[in-house]
Amino acid sequence: MTNESIFLWPVRIYYEDTDSGGVVYYANYLKFMERARTEWLRSLGFEQDTLIRDAAIIFAVRSVEVDYLRPARFNEALTVSAEVAASGGASITFRQEVRRGDEVLCRGKVKIASLDAQTLRPKPAPAELLAALGQNITSPQGA
Repeated sequence: MTNESIFLWPVRIYYEDTDSGGVVYYANYLKFMERARTEWLRSLGFEQDTLIRDAAIIFAVRSVEVDYLRPARFNEALTVSAEVAASGGASITFRQEVRRGDEVLCRGKVKIASLDAQTLRPKPAPAELLAALGQNITSPQGA
């Protein structure tokens, strides 16, 4: 479920994802984005538990910017995208959208820090992981 630089992941809205008004609770969009990034890594052959064990790195969200544009409701089928906006040192910035068909419901920019699993200090992500994420990795300007 990918074009060369954009990964797409399907999401179905369950009752547990909604608030008392019957719309998706705002924090759940962040969960959907997290799942898309994790599934992208998995589709490229990188499991996070293996990265901890073999490369001694973990990922942590450093910052998030989110715009909520339209509500999603129970039982809707959505698509979550992820693409790399920038990479530098020990960080990767993703651009993500949650869509219902062609309609953008939510968009965000998520900056992930790559950390040493023991010290929790910044540690560059493995070069093979960065290469697998694609050619749209740019300099960290504005990231």
